[in-house]
Amino acid sequence: MANDPLALTRIGVFYDGNYFLHVSNYYNYFHTRKSRISVSGLHNFIRNQVADELSSDIRFCQIVDSHYFRGRLNAQEASQRGNMLFYDRVFDDLLMAEGVTTHYLPIRSSFGNRYEKGIDVWLALEAYEKALSKRFDVIVLIASDGDYVPLVRKLNSLATKVMVLSWDFEYTTEDGQKMVTRTSQDLLDEVTFHADMEKIIEDRVRRNDPLINNMFVVPPTPPQNNSSRPERTNTEAEGAEDSLAEHTGELMTSTIYSLKNGYGFIKYPPNNLFFHYTSLVDTDFNELQEGDEVEFVLSLNDRGDYIAKNVRLLWDEESASTEVVATPETVTEGEEDSLKLEF
Repeated sequence: MANDPLALTRIGVFYDGNYFLHVSNYYNYFHTRKSRISVSGLHNFIRNQVADELSSDIRFCQIVDSHYFRGRLNAQEASQRGNMLFYDRVFDDLLMAEGVTTHYLPIRSSFGNRYEKGIDVWLALEAYEKALSKRFDVIVLIASDGDYVPLVRKLNSLATKVMVLSWDFEYTTEDGQKMVTRTSQDLLDEVTFHADMEKIIEDRVRRNDPLINNMFVVPPTPPQNNSSRPERTNTEAEGAEDSLAEHTGELMTSTIYSLKNGYGFIKYPPNNLFFHYTSLVDTDFNELQEGDEVEFVLSLNDRGDYIAKNVRLLWDEESASTEVVATPETVTEGEEDSLKLEF
């Protein structure tokens, strides 16, 4: 490739799905763009970026393989989350349309907490194996974790160039909480190329650049500005502030009253409590639905309003793992072999 200007540059793209979702949520819920990242637009940007780094023609820089890794709820649990199965399928369709191969591991649950395990190891093993078999010229990692340093070193030993697309940003949530996302410096020190996506996207010179704007899907129509928080009467307000003040900082439970675009309200007398998606703990905002039971910490924002922080979905592990059990009294003779479980 280095000696032939017409040789094809083979690009492999590997997504840390949880990181990609975090970045996409940032642009959709907090950033002024109010829009999610477009996979097709991102791939077009990658081809252009690789061509620039290698001083090559974009026609000879092609993504020949791409893979997406993330933990996911099983079908039974997802079916209890409203339209979650539908939205999972929609996103799968988008990835499939761009030729992205999906890799999912089950999300584990323990004492009401959910966690991913083994995703980064699987991504690293798959990327190294594909680099050997498909002889990528460049591997693009959409990731920020220093755990990928050993992978990059292995790829360097194969003379495979590595580009990292990373976002470093910070912002303040509606409740005054400062959120910071940073890429591991150890990872940046090992890669061949680094695309600082936040700086590239915010570059004023490129404000009208189609390559940048096409990285985002068309933003949805802004919702009507009708609050889901009912007005309190004077009677309801009597003593309410004193009651809330007594419980500030305590861990409490209630149910979700309503959900909007990136925020919602939790039922709590005498008024509903606001919460922002960035206040969620071990919970994806897309998994929530009205009526869900949650626990939260009663807090105050910088304006002195009572809000909910550290909101966590309370999973009903018993119902999530429900199995159909047939007792001897419910199975007649000869039916044992024909008994089936349906989900």
